[in-house]
Amino acid sequence: MQGMDGVTGKRLGGVEHLRQSVVKILTTRIGTRGRRRVFGSNLPNRIDNPAGPGLAVDVIADTAAALAKWEPRYALKRVVVDQATPGRCVLDLDGVYLPEGRRVTLDGIVIE
Repeated sequence: MQGMDGVTGKRLGGVEHLRQSVVKILTTRIGTRGRRRVFGSNLPNRIDNPAGPGLAVDVIADTAAALAKWEPRYALKRVVVDQATPGRCVLDLDGVYLPEGRRVTLDGIVIE
């Protein structure tokens, strides 16, 4: 799939486009897009809550649910919560990029 880089406006494809899409999905608060109100994830709401023992589990579940719904090109296999503090979370994702059938790791995804 080809798309446009959200920063430079240049053509973007493959794993680079996948990464941009995953970041957009996970960092978009549900209800904030005018024409697609259900798009996004619960992660922005989740990380605003106080960090507790269940935060990492909730972050993993929210990540898996959002990507299963909105990113059909990526079969998520594992989520590692590198850092989770109130207001910020860093994720490493491991999965299969289905168009090429190969394993792809998306490291350092920051949710703020």
